[in-house]
Amino acid sequence: MSTSSLSLPGGTWTLGELTVTRFGYGAMQLAGPWVMGPPTDREGAVLREAVGLGITHIDTSDAYGPRVTNELIREALHLCRESLHIVTKVGATRDEQGGRPTARRPEDLRRQVHDNLKSLRLDELDLVNLRLGNAEGPQPGSLAEAFETLVELQQQGLIRHLGVSNASEEQVTEAQSIAPIVCVQNMYNVAHRHDDKLIDRLATEGVAYVPPFPLGGFTPLHSSALSAVAARLKATQISVALAWQLQRSPNILLIPGTSSTAHLRENIAGAGLSLSHEDLTELDDIGR
Repeated sequence: MSTSSLSLPGGTWTLGELTVTRFGYGAMQLAGPWVMGPPTDREGAVLREAVGLGITHIDTSDAYGPRVTNELIREALHLCRESLHIVTKVGATRDEQGGRPTARRPEDLRRQVHDNLKSLRLDELDLVNLRLGNAEGPQPGSLAEAFETLVELQQQGLIRHLGVSNASEEQVTEAQSIAPIVCVQNMYNVAHRHDDKLIDRLATEGVAYVPPFPLGGFTPLHSSALSAVAARLKATQISVALAWQLQRSPNILLIPGTSSTAHLRENIAGAGLSLSHEDLTELDDIGR
């Protein structure tokens, strides 16, 4: 475990009654290439570094590997079980070709929840996100049957809190009409601002917003604009992107993933950048 005094940026946020660091860790890259099979780092060094640095919010899925990331996380749980909170997702699986077919029938969701419990060796999951849509993004349609299945599992004591992922604002509202949610996990960054109004609404409701890819979907034009701010601050583009998200709204939680301990520490340090009003104005123009 690291003994570094490197401080985590952004402070904390409360998911229900669970206090987590706003700077978290996305475990997807703990698996092998294309998120399939075992990783090169079979000891989970980067995960142990994340835990040692004080990160208490770990995002995962039993579909990663599959089961690989959960098994590595299970080994880290004993390091700080009382403060470490695991967020997982259901609604998609992995096939032998590495695809992510949807799996949102009630029997699919029940199996996935039990698979996560088994691979993590837990009696209850802290938070389960229902993944909607597809690889192209949110898709229209009711989530009622799938979400009600998770509510049933919650009532059975297998899930503590619920959230939604890859969801439209209408689907977020529909989920909230069925049961409380504590987070929404959608694609969002300085170049893709489609959820601005939703983020502000969720902030007033005390619901977290968790964007998984801080630089996903950037074009060369976006990158050049971001580069100008990064150059002025003598920082990397990823650092500026992470810092912008933390400063965008207090309910935004970060879960950048990496398989490198050095990269993890760089991300933490970079997310702690203090962006000026001038910086923020220039970056906001990218999304407009």
